[in-house]
Amino acid sequence: MFIETETTPNPATLKFLPQQQVMDSGTREFTSPEAAAASPLAQAIFDTGDVTNVMFGGDFVSVSAAPGVNWSDLKPQVVAILLDHFVSQAPLFMPGSAGGISVPPEEDAMVVEEDPANADIVAQIHELLDTRVRPAVAGDGGDIAYRGYKDGIVYLGMQGACAGCPSSTATLKHGIERLMKHYVPEVVEVRAA
Repeated sequence: MFIETETTPNPATLKFLPQQQVMDSGTREFTSPEAAAASPLAQAIFDTGDVTNVMFGGDFVSVSAAPGVNWSDLKPQVVAILLDHFVSQAPLFMPGSAGGISVPPEEDAMVVEEDPANADIVAQIHELLDTRVRPAVAGDGGDIAYRGYKDGIVYLGMQGACAGCPSSTATLKHGIERLMKHYVPEVVEVRAA
């Protein structure tokens, strides 16, 4: 088995490509060792002690190094962990009931209360996020989360390699905002949430 790596726009994050499916659908981000307890793979990566974020995508794992950590030291450790995991065909998540998993309800993730009258606009925003934005940010080892729409402003959260990336503001303002304004004229601004 061979695991490729790619750089991302975030110099603290590398994207690892195991040449096989990682997640069936969606993404899963782990922002702490405690959150990583739900996944043996994420936990093993956090156990290196040099990691601040792990994200699983459809065909990738992105890993963010702690400040001051040199990738030349960390990368071989992460590759070895990934090889062990995928060669052994270990489960991605801990088995058991869903009783111990805490997933915030979608409305808790929202930063604004939406007006039901904007349902058509919100549907257009979701369509653009799913068909154009998510595939692009996944290419860089990240994801984007919808956090609401109100008064012409779309609120989005950056995840994975995109969270904390020096170019994330430019991505939001010059890329995503321009796209949203073009296809959804009611959108006047995109803000990080």
